[in-house]
Amino acid sequence: MGAVVADDGPSGVKAPDGGWGWAVLFGCFIITGFSYAFPKAVSVFFKELIREFGIGYSDTAWISSILLAMLYGTGPLCSVCVNRFGCRPVMLVGGLFASMGMVIASFCTSIVQIYLTAGVITGLGLALNFQPSLIMLNRYFDKRRPLANGLSAAGSPVFLCALSPLGQILQHEYGWRGGFLILGGMLLNCCVCGALMRPLEPPKKSEATKEPAEKKVKKKLLDFSVFKDGGFVIYALAASIMVLGLFVPPVFVVSYAKDLGYQDTKAAFLLTILGFIDIFARPICGMVAGLKWVRPRCVYLFSFAMIFNGFTDLMGSMSVDYGGLVVFCIFFGISYGMVGALQFEVLMAIVGTQKFSSAIGLVLLAEAMAVLIGPPSAGKLLDATGRYMFVFIIAGIEVTTSALVLALGNFFCIKKKSEETHTKEEAAEREELNKSEDKTPEDAKVDSIEVEQFLKDEPEKNGEVVTNPETCV
Repeated sequence: MGAVVADDGPSGVKAPDGGWGWAVLFGCFIITGFSYAFPKAVSVFFKELIREFGIGYSDTAWISSILLAMLYGTGPLCSVCVNRFGCRPVMLVGGLFASMGMVIASFCTSIVQIYLTAGVITGLGLALNFQPSLIMLNRYFDKRRPLANGLSAAGSPVFLCALSPLGQILQHEYGWRGGFLILGGMLLNCCVCGALMRPLEPPKKSEATKEPAEKKVKKKLLDFSVFKDGGFVIYALAASIMVLGLFVPPVFVVSYAKDLGYQDTKAAFLLTILGFIDIFARPICGMVAGLKWVRPRCVYLFSFAMIFNGFTDLMGSMSVDYGGLVVFCIFFGISYGMVGALQFEVLMAIVGTQKFSSAIGLVLLAEAMAVLIGPPSAGKLLDATGRYMFVFIIAGIEVTTSALVLALGNFFCIKKKSEETHTKEEAAEREELNKSEDKTPEDAKVDSIEVEQFLKDEPEKNGEVVTNPETCV
């Protein structure tokens, strides 16, 4: 299943760690904000949907679940599309799908139609934007990648702070139908972000070296060899368990406050508090993860973040008033921000740049089923018991279990040889590529002189060549 990759970052191109990469980071910030905040923000419309269609909590929770399931479950499809057509075209089409789904949903007359439009179509559109944006971010940043991941992940809380109260205002002024229509128009900004994803171009070669270089650019559309990596398998298993409970508290905390008798605007403000704390947690965690001593041990910092999040859910189950929910949202925002900043940084460190586009698609597929059943099953539990305490307890247990799987799996099952193997494989690939491209000694001399001069002229843009075992690059 091989084809020529239209937009695949070649291994011979060094990540600029700046320059146009900051524009790519801005686009990734917007896309991440829409992708993760949108499924939570639509929860402010749940009460209106329940009243209009005469349904229960579990029925409305399916909207957020389908959105997230499409975001995760279409991972392999996104990987194939990116490897075949490139990041920019895929994101432009995804932006149109995301907008179209919400616009059509505003005219729906049943909850099933909303599942298909706001859930499936919009979810697919967000997926076609989210994954390519992360792939481009990984190509543009290497030395500053933890910080870049933290800053891009901050888009989620920033948009959550904005979309939650905005959704409440739109619902009050225009009803849920008008709100869906306006949100659909806002999602067209994903197309603008897609236009920023300019592919990295390899250094210009002489005519004599173009032909062999082009022959080496062939690659599988979906690389299943990542499953041979024990670290990747453990990560995928832990992440699948984690997402069972990770998204449950933000989906239900607004309804929790409303059932305690607080006003709709006051209840929606809880998500704003959560998002505001999350804004600062993600970049700070990204900076900490980039420290020389911490970066090789990011997987354990990620495990700590998940344990912190699970413990916060368990403590939040004891909240009986608005003050308790505010405290829960503060600590949940910190832990949730840490998880958000580290989850893809750890995956990039495990598989490396060349396999990341396939690895992220397969991981998201593994998480899809858990995302799909997480919030609805919590809604069923809530309908059966009428108590939010059990919902938060189950979510906390699931997230804590995933942390133990990741930490213990890496400590006992992953040997240091795995990192050395990745480094050797990557070095062998580069050596083979250099042999095929540099056919004549004259061309090699010219290329080396050009590279040396380029590094002298622009030291700040190129940075230092750092050998980092955990990045496998």
